Amino acid sequence: MSSAYNHARPPAGAASLPAPDDPVAARLQESARRMAGIAVFSGVVNVLMLSGSLYMLQVYDRVIPSRNVATLIGLSLMVLCAYLLQGYFDALRSRMLCRVATLFDAGLQEHIHTALATLPLRGAKPMLMQQPLRDLDQIRAFMSGMGPTAFLDMPWIPIFLIALFLFHPLIGFTALAGTVAIIAMTLLSERLSRGAAKTAMDLSAQRQVLADTTQRNAEVIRALGMLDRFTARWSRANERYLRENIRASDVSANLGSGAKVLRYVLQSGMLGLGAWLVVADKASGGVMIASSIMMGRALAPVEVALGTWKQLVAARQGIKRLREICKATAPPAAPPVELPRPSRELSVQNLSVVAPGMERPIVSNVSFALSAGMGLALLGASASGKTSLSKALVGIWQAASGVVRLDGGALDQWRNADLGRYIGYLPQDVALFDGTVAENICRFDETATSDAILKAARVAGVHDMILRLPDGYATRIGAGGMSLSAGQRQRVGLARAVFGDPFLVVLDEPNANLDTEGEQALTRAIQALRAAGSIVIVISHRPSALAALDMALVLYEGKAIAFGRRDEVFARVSNASRQIAERQAAAAPAVARRAAAFEGAAS
Repeated sequence: MSSAYNHARPPAGAASLPAPDDPVAARLQESARRMAGIAVFSGVVNVLMLSGSLYMLQVYDRVIPSRNVATLIGLSLMVLCAYLLQGYFDALRSRMLCRVATLFDAGLQEHIHTALATLPLRGAKPMLMQQPLRDLDQIRAFMSGMGPTAFLDMPWIPIFLIALFLFHPLIGFTALAGTVAIIAMTLLSERLSRGAAKTAMDLSAQRQVLADTTQRNAEVIRALGMLDRFTARWSRANERYLRENIRASDVSANLGSGAKVLRYVLQSGMLGLGAWLVVADKASGGVMIASSIMMGRALAPVEVALGTWKQLVAARQGIKRLREICKATAPPAAPPVELPRPSRELSVQNLSVVAPGMERPIVSNVSFALSAGMGLALLGASASGKTSLSKALVGIWQAASGVVRLDGGALDQWRNADLGRYIGYLPQDVALFDGTVAENICRFDETATSDAILKAARVAGVHDMILRLPDGYATRIGAGGMSLSAGQRQRVGLARAVFGDPFLVVLDEPNANLDTEGEQALTRAIQALRAAGSIVIVISHRPSALAALDMALVLYEGKAIAFGRRDEVFARVSNASRQIAERQAAAAPAVARRAAAFEGAAS
């Protein structure tokens, strides 16, 4: 397995080559070329399958009439060797299929992971977010199973039919009619099972989404007494899946059993036909037995195909979905020139932002510019578009219109890995990962130095707190940072945001879970970043996080209504709020008089 994976990894420098338009089709073509080599072994296996029929033919037509034991022993040794060779080549073929499937999987890992990381940013439904991985598992399972062997064996069916024609034309025509009947049943299986298999697969994905949601929110479900309700939802989803799965299995089982019965009928019919030919002195007893065995061998690949048809349908549907998803989530072509680290300004020009999967803009025509060393307070009421704007500034969400520029270059002119080094981001949900504190701070960069990690921790004011952890920087924090408190997670997230001296740092509610010590450390971190020439943008409803900033931008219903020096903007907002309050107070007596008059008229 490891060797197969290593062979599938691209050589050094291959990452710079443009990815094919359809990576799934490219990997399938590679697998098809490898299958061509396996087909040679299938030919050897099928030729060796004739040995049993030939052995029976010789025993009945030569050994029994002559009563020659030496001939029987010689024939038995020969057929034993043939069976051993057949078993060896059959096992070798299965092992090769497993490796072809592994190479197919390994060759798509980069594209699959890109799809998994991109689908949530495109507004994909939850049931689709894990679908690429499930599809890849289904395709690999089919490619490494019995299914491909049936299709590799089918081209050799004519060999058995020709041999049966050589025994007697009537035997050959009977075998041909039976083969046509089995193939017709295979095509009927394809038509009837397609819809049921697709529905069962979709319901399975929905059930998996519900299971993931329950696991992710287990604490809330338990604390708020929602366990019984979610159990009922799970039961309904599981019942729908099981019902459709039974329907798909019934179709497959009925057709598979029908094909098996037809095969038994043909084998017995072939035996009866051979007996009639023997009685009529048109064939020997050996032909009667050999033709029955050979008929079973000829139809075996079709029966195997019917037995694995459900997996084949699932694999075909998975390939179709996988091709569409990989095309839709393919990363843009890498810029031909690597731009230098930005160091002068951030410019936002007529920026409009739409949430993935939505149509109505959340942020509309926002424009502002910041120079190196400036700090911006991004203000506004809830649902005014602050977080949406911050996601567009760091490149998480694509701009519906307008552009975000760093030193004059639009964000898409940088490679994603390069842009990530120049940006620091702390979301509301800190989103730490299973690993050590040091790994989370350095963004899991294996080339990061201890000095860079310590510098980020000290800038964020979290160094002493980390030293108090059980294993210091080597402390494993668990999935989502579960071993840390909310405040500790936020401070480690701040250290991650400032790692590598980023030019643009965006902090969304960075002090939501901080105590007084943490807020003081946050203020010092913002001051240190600005002094180093970074641009810092902070979203917060608590004034303590805004003290170290000099600019302010106020959003109202997705539009910028004020931008400028912090104190000036605060004064304008305060005056506007006071004027609104005065107008409301002045209008209150008149409203009261109208209400009293209305009540009097009503009485």
